[in-house]
Amino acid sequence: MKNRISLLLLLFVGVVQAQQLNCSVQINSDKVASTNNQIFKNLKTSISDFVNKTDWTGDEYKANEKIECSMVIIVNSYESNQFTASIQVQSTRPVFNSTYASPVFNFNDKDFSFRYVEFENLQFNPSNFDSNLVSVLAYYCYMILGFDADTYSLMGGDKNYGIAQQIQSVAQQSGYKGWSQADGNQNRYFLTNDILSGTFDAYREALYQYHREGLDTMSADAKSGKDKVIGAISTLASIYKVRPNAFITRVFFDAKVDELVSILSAGPKVSLTETIENLNKLSPLNVSKWQTIKL
Repeated sequence: MKNRISLLLLLFVGVVQAQQLNCSVQINSDKVASTNNQIFKNLKTSISDFVNKTDWTGDEYKANEKIECSMVIIVNSYESNQFTASIQVQSTRPVFNSTYASPVFNFNDKDFSFRYVEFENLQFNPSNFDSNLVSVLAYYCYMILGFDADTYSLMGGDKNYGIAQQIQSVAQQSGYKGWSQADGNQNRYFLTNDILSGTFDAYREALYQYHREGLDTMSADAKSGKDKVIGAISTLASIYKVRPNAFITRVFFDAKVDELVSILSAGPKVSLTETIENLNKLSPLNVSKWQTIKL
């Protein structure tokens, strides 16, 4: 009996360690007039359990190693188990030798329609399309994992991006918006297509330079770390030469704009003339913020 209890404890610990995400889920239903507000609470619980309790990769993560992320779902309409909504997905990763968490991924997906029956069990199979709710959630879980892996090792996110693209390919036949190139040029289709395209390898190289070679080294050598961050911007600038105003560069700055202003304004003084020029070209929507950088 004692051995059996020990085995069960080991199995339980294994399951806990095999969960990779620590995701905060919020459901905003302010736009919806409903007499059944409990369904939104149950939806939140279902999504939170699905995202946080699914073993996405088989890798064992300790509690403090789980990726911190969030999903904010704004419900625009709800009727007869049918929801139209948007979802804001964000993730961060810790910086070595600090208490600071650096934003890595920040994406607002406005094409999020789905059917949800209260108390239904959400299950994921990458080879099948079971529901748009499951597919969108699983897709972003793998994108979070991919972005995170890219910040720790060069091109480290390949496997996770590949699964996300598989989800996208299978879901494309569902008719739901956001999975096809016909649905616009800044959606889930283009996010995975661009991230896996050799044309935009510089984006992923920049993620590694910026985080692993830059931020993670600042505690030991602030100037060297800042130089690496500047180098990452220079790497991103190579994309501009091939694809000006590329969607994927906007994804980078949606996460990084405020952090970049802070990093470039603080610490050791370095030449920023070329960097500011690159930032203005890469992210013209943020020119007013780049102007606040203290040279």
